[in-house]
Amino acid sequence: MEKKKILTPAQVADSKRLKALYEAKKKELGITQQSIADALDISQGAVGHYLNGRNALNTAVASVFARLLGISVSDFSPSLAKDISDMSSVASENTSFAGHYSPGSKYPVISKVQAGAWCEAVEPYTLKDIDLWLESDAHIQGEAFWLQVDGDSMTAPAGLSIPEGTFVLFDTGREAINGSLVIAKLSDSNEATFKKLVIDGGQKYLKGLNPQWPLVPINGNCRIIGVAVETKLRLV
Repeated sequence: MEKKKILTPAQVADSKRLKALYEAKKKELGITQQSIADALDISQGAVGHYLNGRNALNTAVASVFARLLGISVSDFSPSLAKDISDMSSVASENTSFAGHYSPGSKYPVISKVQAGAWCEAVEPYTLKDIDLWLESDAHIQGEAFWLQVDGDSMTAPAGLSIPEGTFVLFDTGREAINGSLVIAKLSDSNEATFKKLVIDGGQKYLKGLNPQWPLVPINGNCRIIGVAVETKLRLV
């Protein structure tokens, strides 16, 4: 069984402040956990997990809470407010490749090692590490990042094929189901791998779209980091 990531004291404090603001304003604004869930396109239980400190808040979720409650992100999470400000500043300084940053529409391109660190108790990257941001209008349920495909494991002779050089957008808040294309980290590797998730009779496997790549059985030795939601291929 996968171990749930433990929140830091600061993340727990953010959730407590947000819950206090929610409790104080929900009656006045006519807001419920279900209405917040609808705005985030997640379950009511997931909203409760954010408010009760079971899941860590992220910039996307915090922004929606702030908008619905008529408050600033800094009112409950100074650190996330700083992250949002930093992302805007970084994007503005790099207009040669990304244009002006628009929250929720541009996501960082990271390496396999950085993606592998996403599920560990460390920060996967800092904003200064990011050289490229790519835009997307996909609906994102958690945090997201782009990864550029290398190798031919996802290149298929027929049907869906994702060749080397393709940029793939992964949503870390989306639930992986049978047939999902996922970014995953095996316990014996510090890099993430991009494969198709196959679930057969309770057994899970990682499978390349290239039929020459073997089916790899997984269970407790693997962590699903995110689900692919979009691809982008640059020709120049």
